[in-house]
Amino acid sequence: MFLGVDGGGTKTALCLISGDGELLARQQTGASYFAGPPGAGPQHVRRVLTDAVPSLCESAGVTTAMIGFAFFGIPAYGELSADQPLLDEAPRAVLGHDRYRVDNDVVCGWAGSLALTDGVNVVAGTGSIAYGRNGDRGVRVGGWGELFGDEGSGYWIGLRGLQVFSQLSDGRLPWSPFGDLVRERLALTADFDLLDVVQHRWGNDRGKIAALSRLVAEAEQAGDAQAAAIIREAADQLVRHVTAVRGRVGFDDGFAVPVSYSGGVFNAPAVLTAFTERLADGPYAYELRTPRFDPAIGAALFAASLGGSPLSDSALDHLAGQLA
Repeated sequence: MFLGVDGGGTKTALCLISGDGELLARQQTGASYFAGPPGAGPQHVRRVLTDAVPSLCESAGVTTAMIGFAFFGIPAYGELSADQPLLDEAPRAVLGHDRYRVDNDVVCGWAGSLALTDGVNVVAGTGSIAYGRNGDRGVRVGGWGELFGDEGSGYWIGLRGLQVFSQLSDGRLPWSPFGDLVRERLALTADFDLLDVVQHRWGNDRGKIAALSRLVAEAEQAGDAQAAAIIREAADQLVRHVTAVRGRVGFDDGFAVPVSYSGGVFNAPAVLTAFTERLADGPYAYELRTPRFDPAIGAALFAASLGGSPLSDSALDHLAGQLA
């Protein structure tokens, strides 16, 4: 059997699957982001795994010794080199063996959405990042954080929306319905109340700012030109992620690279439509695919492959049938 762990900044998802595609158990627990808040560190990841992995195994009626191979996708893995050895070691104490691999959680998204097929997966949630593989070569693009990265993400779209509102209020842009929508949904008595809402009540919280991307998408659907411009730019940025991965992993120019996607931003039809159009309009060929599996299942599939026992097509179909 194979263990997949998809870590995250808000939750960690785990699952166990068999070699014939049987879903044995799945579970969610708390965040496994070790780079924050201050003081969390790699020991936080170890604590999360120490609690969650035995619990998952118990629910399936198995022990960690019975796990053939495991893959752990940890957020921010590879970004702080001093912590990497500790992260690499953390699962050993939990599993009691070394049949595992640790990497960034973005790998889980690729493994699930494309079911280990060579290609590119782009993630646009609170942040943004892309990962692709071509044979044994894997490359990550993006994931630089909200201060000077995360282009096309929910946070990025939400921040652009705030910037547009300030310009609408000032008269630097012609007034549009998006301004009315912000006033209504945030219950602003005066436009400058926005500063109090975002900076004080929200404490500049990334998640709350990212949630404003839904207002931008809603305004775009209603025909707002300013919101539409933000959505188009977000799609352009996400396509640039894909193009960069394509070049770095060495796909031939004429090859139609499989591309998939994950993250809440793509739940907005406007974003997915704009992304699809911009992929098609570019100089390279792509084959856009609906995600096949979620990242936790992807982690387990990758574990099976790394352990030398990749699931067959029939096993993948059986697994997909249990998740329908």
